[in-house]
Parts: sequence; structure tokens; C-alpha cells
Amino acid sequence: MMPVIAFGEALVDMLSSRLGGRHDGIETFTPYAGGAPANVAVACARLGVPSRFLGMLGEDHFGDFIAAELAAHGVDLSGVVRTREARTALAFVSRDPLGERTFDFYRPPAADLLYRLEHLPTGAFAEPAIVHFCSNSLTEPEIADTTLAIAEMASRAGCLVSVDANLRHNLWASGSADIALVTQLIDRAGLVKLARDELDTLRADHPADAWLAERLAAGVRLLVITNGPGEVHARGVGLDFRIAPPRVEAVDTTAGGDAFIGGLLAELAGHFGERGIVDGWHRDEPLLRRAVETACRCGAHAVTRPGAYAALPDCEDLARLRNLDRR
Repeated sequence: MMPVIAFGEALVDMLSSRLGGRHDGIETFTPYAGGAPANVAVACARLGVPSRFLGMLGEDHFGDFIAAELAAHGVDLSGVVRTREARTALAFVSRDPLGERTFDFYRPPAADLLYRLEHLPTGAFAEPAIVHFCSNSLTEPEIADTTLAIAEMASRAGCLVSVDANLRHNLWASGSADIALVTQLIDRAGLVKLARDELDTLRADHPADAWLAERLAAGVRLLVITNGPGEVHARGVGLDFRIAPPRVEAVDTTAGGDAFIGGLLAELAGHFGERGIVDGWHRDEPLLRRAVETACRCGAHAVTRPGAYAALPDCEDLARLRNLDRR
């Protein structure tokens, strides 16, 4: 099975005890290991895919906590660097009655922003792999340069580059994501996942179809647009279909998108095996429908549970969800 390598931030989600703005009793916060790329690494590992995380953690209690959680879920930590120059990032998470969340980030400064090309392990992309990124490692100039360079290296090495837009505007100094910079990262990818509201932000005044066509012309092979509990839209060259996700009652949507892309990448990793990226994968509609259906099940499972790593499905969970679909 082809490995998945996730690059970027790992942080601690401090999940509020208050749901939907209710103020009963004293508010407390429970720590959960998180961070979008780290979540994806765990999602793939829990589904039986060889998974590696590349990033930097502080030499502090929260860095120890994240490293232990990643290792406990089977993620390869040989690409993780520790530093005393900054602490591990925190995100305080509040939820509304539908489980939708808002974030208050304690970043920057943060250890993950200090990762540089010299920290990349020798031969990181020597073997075929799926290499996953998101836009949170573009928020400062130095880490943005590093991220774009690593994505280019992975692509040139023959890896499939995956990007989840995962826009978090309050992580950017201006209070709004740099659309041009995020688009640069997207255009280095073969596979892109973004939510409908992120598509609307990134396309600005361009019609959605025109913006998607521009990404395909730039070399993106598959675009997957999610819409919360609504239909998922998959778009490629000569490919256009929609999949309805399972209906569930959401408790916490923190890991929903990461579980989705983890399930999608896991399905592709299993298809590719050790043969390298299969030619024409992006035109194989049965494969991609199966992958998106798996992704939908994984996302639906994750939003019914609190936290990030703890909410991600394993192989038994996924088998149970498939059995429910057959009833």
C-alpha cells in the first residue's frame, strides 16, 4: 500500500465544555491532539495506510502530548523535529448547537512555523507516496516558502500532491487568507479538496465553473468540493459527479473535513499499492466514486464524536458503515 505523508501543523485543540453558547456551570477545556495535516496522518494510519507526519513540535508538555498521540495511532514520527525556540500551538474551540466550531488560535508564534527545508529528512520522497498539505502552513513568509518548495519537490519526485484548502482566516496577520498564495499551493497539487464556502472565497468574482476550469488547466487532476451535510461535488477533466453523504447528527465538526480527505487518500493509497501513481487514475470514475463514498462515510463518522484523533474511524468503523449502507 502506498504511504501517505502529511506536512504542516500539529496543535492541541482545547475543546470547550459549553455547547451552543450555553453557560451552565464553569467552562472547562479538554485537550485533544489535532492540527489538520496531523489529523489526516492519523486518519490514514487508522485505516491501515502507512502514514508519516512531517512537522515541528515544541519541546514542551503539549508537544510531548501530540507526539505520544500520533505514535499511539501508528503514525511514523521520523520526520518530526522538536524545538525550544517556540511552543506548540493551541486552538481553543467553541461549538454551536449543530456542532459547528469557531477557533481562537494561539499561533504565531508556534513551533510548526519554524520548519525549514533543512529539516526535511534525506530521501523523504525517494519512494512513491501521496503527500498532503493545507493552507495553514502558508500564513508566515518563511513557512510559506518552505511549504511551496516541499510541494514542488514532492511533485517532481513523482508523488501525488494533495491539498486541502482548510482556510482559517484568523491565522493570517491580515485577518484574511492570501488568495493568491493559497492558489499557488493548490496549483501544485494533483488532488484538491475544498469546502463550498472556501471555493467562493478563492474564486472571488470569477464564476465557479471558470475558476475550477483554471485549476484543471494548471494541472490539478481532481477537485472535490464538500458542502457540510450536502452533496459532495467531484470535478475533473471529463469527469463530473456528485455523492450524497450519510445523514448523521453532528456533535463536533472539528475533524469532519480531515476524516473526509483521510478516507479519500486511504482509498487511493490502497488502489495505487506500491506501483507508483497509476496512470489515468483521475479518469477512473468507478475508483473515484468509491473513494468519495469512503470519504463521505469517514467524515460522517467523525462529526458524531468530539475531538480530532479520537473521532477518526478505523477499519472496523468503516466496515460497519459500509454494512449499514447495504441495509
